[in-house]
Amino acid sequence: MKNIRNFCVIAHIDHGKSTLSDRLLEFTKTISEREMQDQALDDMDLERERGITIKSHAIQMYYQHSDGEKYTFNLIDTPGHVDFSYEVSRSIAACEGALLLVDASQGIQAQTISNLYLAIDHDLEIIPILNKVDMESAMVEEVSDQVIDLIGCEKEEILLASGKTGQGVEDILAAIVDRIPAPEGDPEAPLQALIFDSVFNPYRGVIAYFRILNGTLNKGDKVRFVNTGKDYDADEIGILQLNQVPKKQLSAGNVGYIITGIKISKEIKVGDTITLVSNPCAEAIKGFEDVKPMVFAGIFPIDNDDFEDLRDSLEKLQLNDASLVFEPESSVALGFGFRCGFLGMLHLEIIQERLSREFDMDVITTVPNVTYYAKTNKKDSEKFLVKTPNDLPDPSILDFVEEPYIISQIITKPDYIGAIMKLCLEKRGTLTKQIYLTQTRIELTFEMPLAEIVFDFYDKLKSLSRGYASFDYAPIDYRQSDLVKLDIKLNGDNVDALSALVHRTKAEAFGRKICKRLRELLPRQQFKIAIQAAIGAKVIARETISALRKDVTAKCYGGDITRKRKLLEKQKKGKKRMRQIGNVEVPQKAFLEVLKLDE
Repeated sequence: MKNIRNFCVIAHIDHGKSTLSDRLLEFTKTISEREMQDQALDDMDLERERGITIKSHAIQMYYQHSDGEKYTFNLIDTPGHVDFSYEVSRSIAACEGALLLVDASQGIQAQTISNLYLAIDHDLEIIPILNKVDMESAMVEEVSDQVIDLIGCEKEEILLASGKTGQGVEDILAAIVDRIPAPEGDPEAPLQALIFDSVFNPYRGVIAYFRILNGTLNKGDKVRFVNTGKDYDADEIGILQLNQVPKKQLSAGNVGYIITGIKISKEIKVGDTITLVSNPCAEAIKGFEDVKPMVFAGIFPIDNDDFEDLRDSLEKLQLNDASLVFEPESSVALGFGFRCGFLGMLHLEIIQERLSREFDMDVITTVPNVTYYAKTNKKDSEKFLVKTPNDLPDPSILDFVEEPYIISQIITKPDYIGAIMKLCLEKRGTLTKQIYLTQTRIELTFEMPLAEIVFDFYDKLKSLSRGYASFDYAPIDYRQSDLVKLDIKLNGDNVDALSALVHRTKAEAFGRKICKRLRELLPRQQFKIAIQAAIGAKVIARETISALRKDVTAKCYGGDITRKRKLLEKQKKGKKRMRQIGNVEVPQKAFLEVLKLDE
């Protein structure tokens, strides 16, 4: 065990984690030159296309230290985007140390700080590294001072590296051996292993990735998953390299995988403890907190016959992404589907894209919203959770609504303070703190409603600050707010999939935008369509799509005018009847496009 080191790489998005991981794999010859490609650990097409890490990836490397000893490194590469911070928390739970990567040309950014606090909470040994020092725009001295202020280390402890050229990689490997402690644990004690990830293989079932804290696991052992209380045979165990490498035995301190032939995804839970049936451990390992979804949206199959296929697809995705939560729901407009909880808008986008690519499922997504608490003015009424706008009680019996608030950290250059403050105040934010980290970097802390950042806040922040502002947030509490349910009506009928809960001051502007957008998107019919936005019985915005008129007099060549009038009167009667029974078809494209209000 003294020769094992478990560590993860944490950083803000785009600070070069995956590139540096590639250099570590090359240097330790874990991957041959023939197999080497950029972002070697990112195995999804989506990750390569967007240049981001979505999943954390574990891999084992071997390193010959200058003291002549051979060491085993278990590296877990983590995502940098705020929407995937749950992946980071799970990786940190399986490690003793962390490489804190800071881009020397950009300095410390919001996600760097929040991931660092996560690591410090778990008592990890932090190795600070300045990446991209070979770039002309690198500010080595200035960023080193920022790191020293942040974690209180000595200047000599900061390593300089470049993921692109491979500079400093040998120093990093040596520092991992010298600074990160070896795992503690007793190979003779009852088995305790923490599941930190899992994947679904169509041929072999569910494969769980674990870190052994105590005890030893042999191939063929009878194992028990403590939370679900079910027993299985360890058909295959092994270590994670670029491919899975089977082993006969794994003991305390190691990271590996287990295949038990489980085919049902619900039987395995990330954060669960594996122990032996013959010699069970006294208590389960304290896993990581249950994830709290921030954004909710309905996902519906285009064809209602695909409902069960969609359920299977979501269950398999949930194995690979434990932060996704879903439950069945039905909609008048869209039929049967699922109410899904996501960590943010990027998470929603990625899940939608993965459903399409990995499972060939085309889906309609409804307007995303967050969860609220409501209370009615009836006697003995208690607060209850409101997940969809349709759960909100009638305004006449509603006592109050509480919405979730977050504390958000924005780190930016002083030049953009004015524009950023204006944006945050428009989003009902209140400034609580303003600190100059250095002369050229300022940290702004706002308290604001979560609902305001769901749609387009991040994009607007990036464009206002020319990409220089970084953003991170954490939920704080629920606060009372003047929220109303905005209904969208087509010819008097509610379209429940387009309903939204909005603040009263913004309801009119939001309603006008949606009506205008629908007028552009809906195809014209043989009858007039009224598009209305309403709060209760009060209509606050209206647009009209005029009827498509068929020329019924085309076949009349000259002749008496009364013939034409007669035909037009007949058409008029038909149109009147048509409007009474006319049903407006809303194309799928309209549901997706309505959300892009500001484009």
